[in-house]
Amino acid sequence: MAVAGLPKVLAFDVFGTVVDWRTSVARESTTFLQRIGRADIDAVRFTDKWRYRYLDVMKRYRETGRDFTVLDVLHREMLDETLRHEGVDPADLAPALLQDWTFAWRRLAPWPDSVAGLTRLKTRFPIVTLSNGNIALMLALARHAGLPWDAILGAEVTQAYKPDPEAYLGTARILGVAPGELCLVAAHHSDLAAARACGLRTAYIARPDEYGGRRTADEEAAQEWDWSADSLVALADELGCPPAA
Repeated sequence: MAVAGLPKVLAFDVFGTVVDWRTSVARESTTFLQRIGRADIDAVRFTDKWRYRYLDVMKRYRETGRDFTVLDVLHREMLDETLRHEGVDPADLAPALLQDWTFAWRRLAPWPDSVAGLTRLKTRFPIVTLSNGNIALMLALARHAGLPWDAILGAEVTQAYKPDPEAYLGTARILGVAPGELCLVAAHHSDLAAARACGLRTAYIARPDEYGGRRTADEEAAQEWDWSADSLVALADELGCPPAA
């Protein structure tokens, strides 16, 4: 039963909000760059370039008219493009190595507060993913990081990538709730702004270390969100979830 004034369901952005993609992928990329004889390439810079390609592709995906393609495939395409930009031809590398490198996105570490915060939030609300990650990716990541989702939803289920409105509205429809009964929890102002435009409630989680302390490109999209916290544990406090036993 929903608590008055609170959402019925919490839906989570995952990359950056729940897991630390940058540190995790950079660590693995260091190893892969060594394996291909390119230890001269800075792994953190490489990871940032890979991520920026993702952000650009997601923003413009609907405009391309391309049939829906799962993120694992897109991540591989973006890896190939990033390697080419560094003067490495992916055709010269073993397919198994490239696939394993791509699957670094399935092996991300959670932020220190994530598992405890999600566990507490789950005592009062259903918690689901609203991520651009495909189901296989999200399932592997949940098991790797110990994320206790009630359900894995998102792009592959709605066949739409955020910030397409269908990504948000379709998730609410699948859950059988009105948009205003669903709350997106995210560390990205642009994601929250797109969700609010669709009628969702919004909860902002500050993750200043997502880009190594650098300012993010979407700060101009910041608004007064329904809830704001500096961790998922703090959000659980705000939403009145019982403390951990």
